[in-house]
Amino acid sequence: MARPRPTEFDKKKVVAENRRARFDYAIEDKYEAGIALTGTEVKSLRFGEGSIAESYAEVSEEEVWLINANIPEFSHGNRFNHEPKRPRKLLLHQRQIAKLHGAVARQGMTLVPLSVYFNSRGRAKVELALAKGRKSHDKRDYEKEKDWKREQGRLLRQHG
Repeated sequence: MARPRPTEFDKKKVVAENRRARFDYAIEDKYEAGIALTGTEVKSLRFGEGSIAESYAEVSEEEVWLINANIPEFSHGNRFNHEPKRPRKLLLHQRQIAKLHGAVARQGMTLVPLSVYFNSRGRAKVELALAKGRKSHDKRDYEKEKDWKREQGRLLRQHG
């Protein structure tokens, strides 16, 4: 018998988030990628442990790898425990990988993980962004624009 479909499709439990990425990079495109994990890594993530603050993704030989993501060792794991900062393979369609490879190679863009989460089916996923690095003056402009939008919202609520 087939498993019943979940009623809420966009239900997800966020485990790790890279908040700095939205500030440091101008995000162009977003992709959802699966991660190839071992059992102790999944258990560690389910406990809400893990960090993608200094991590990035890399395309090599028609595969995408998540580099420098830290998933600490599982506390109850024995000799089968995993290495915390090992490169992890990201699961994407061939066409998506080709598109990412072209953008990174030609346009000098970067693959930045925005968040790691469990989707409604309980699968670990990475939200991957194709982004362009911001220069310091761009960051200042972005900050000003964000503050102005926040102020606009405040003013509209007061007078609306």
